[in-house]
Amino acid sequence: MATNVKLKIAIADHPHTIAIKNGSIPIEGVDAEFVTVKPQIGAFRRMVRDVEFDVCELAPTTYIIARAYGAPFVALPIFVVRRFHHGGLLVRPDAHINHPKDLEGKKVGVRAYSVTTGVWNRQVLIDEFGLDASKVTWVVDDEEHVTQLKLPPNVIHAAADTSLAEMMAKGELVAGLEGAAGIGRTGAPTGGWQEVEADYPDLLPNAAEIETEYFARTGVYPMHGTIVVKDAILSEHPWIAKSIYNAFDQAKREWLARLDAGQGTPADKKYIELRKIVGHDPLPYGIQENLKTIETLEATAFKQGLTPRRMALHELFVDPNAQ
Repeated sequence: MATNVKLKIAIADHPHTIAIKNGSIPIEGVDAEFVTVKPQIGAFRRMVRDVEFDVCELAPTTYIIARAYGAPFVALPIFVVRRFHHGGLLVRPDAHINHPKDLEGKKVGVRAYSVTTGVWNRQVLIDEFGLDASKVTWVVDDEEHVTQLKLPPNVIHAAADTSLAEMMAKGELVAGLEGAAGIGRTGAPTGGWQEVEADYPDLLPNAAEIETEYFARTGVYPMHGTIVVKDAILSEHPWIAKSIYNAFDQAKREWLARLDAGQGTPADKKYIELRKIVGHDPLPYGIQENLKTIETLEATAFKQGLTPRRMALHELFVDPNAQ
């Protein structure tokens, strides 16, 4: 095995990855230069537009789109952020939106059309509730990460002198994803965007209950962060895929042991709760363990007009256990 391959790596500070970043769990054969970008979304754009890093944590939908348009990097089946998306689509109480299909013919706000949260939320509405997403006008107020992406005709940009939150407050939007440019519940933090005081209920008020049933029935467990590596790196040093995977897997196993010992931190709370739905490991890695979820996201990206063609599994993921 080659040793001391220098890699520039951009990953966020997760409780289950921090041991890799601080060097207590090394990546075998790699001299890692860790770059911290806050928020990590900044690294997304730098990777898909300039291929700035050798290894990068990337939103999975952004990755699939970039790969479909020829991006020179490929994913490993390491998923460092996960959650369900039945909740979070907030509606105006006076808009008479009682079922997802009531959104057809209406305007709905989302920060960017390809943002992974929105893609997973639409997947639920389309596959589980029969929404024809092409009959909804999706209003965005941010640029897409992948510049080659050609948006469907039913996606429009908000005017430069307004925000999605203001449009929602005025009734120009009947619904919007929580956190999108200030759209949120009364008093709830919205991630730093301008807040507009409003009392917007969830379209699916029993989301937590539905998510439990959904996972049990489908096995789909939405992912939000995956790890990509430059093609050129893996072409020259194919063993690096396994080295990276092993380090992330060891860091996660040690984190799980801390959770088992009751040593979780506030940052672990959502995963402790997710264990009640998905079981002991709320961050499963590996292709086979995540095959249904990978296939669902790839299919829904194409269905939502985000990719120009269907993508095969071998185009999207390298199996480190086959190296």
